[in-house]
Amino acid sequence: MAMRPILLVEDNPMDVDLTLRAFMQQKLVYSIEVARDGEEALAWIPRWEAGEPRPMVILLDVNMPKVGGLEVLRKLKSHPVFRTIPVVMLTTSSVSQDVQTAYEYGANSYIVKPVDFDKFMEVAAQIELYWAALNQLTG
Repeated sequence: MAMRPILLVEDNPMDVDLTLRAFMQQKLVYSIEVARDGEEALAWIPRWEAGEPRPMVILLDVNMPKVGGLEVLRKLKSHPVFRTIPVVMLTTSSVSQDVQTAYEYGANSYIVKPVDFDKFMEVAAQIELYWAALNQLTG
């Protein structure tokens, strides 16, 4: 079986770059696919249905154009097969309603992105350690 990627769903180019750099510095061995908005994220579903490797974890921003992260989460978690993919909300939003809604829709974790790069590095290391090394995945 092909190594499963991590899917990063993030519309801010600076946050995409920061996340990719943080994972590179952690020497992450997994590939990272990037969807630049919610619409691109949902476009992965037919690709997975066609046999492309589904991600081991999805890192999903809340506030995005076209289709917001919470709507992407709702659609993913209502899919009969792909609802088991772990979704980590990785966002700047600490709005309690966003946190509440994310968990109601089935988020596996909710992490507010630290502004400081060194703190973000720690978050990236923890994400990789837990989701890529320790967590057991289904199919």
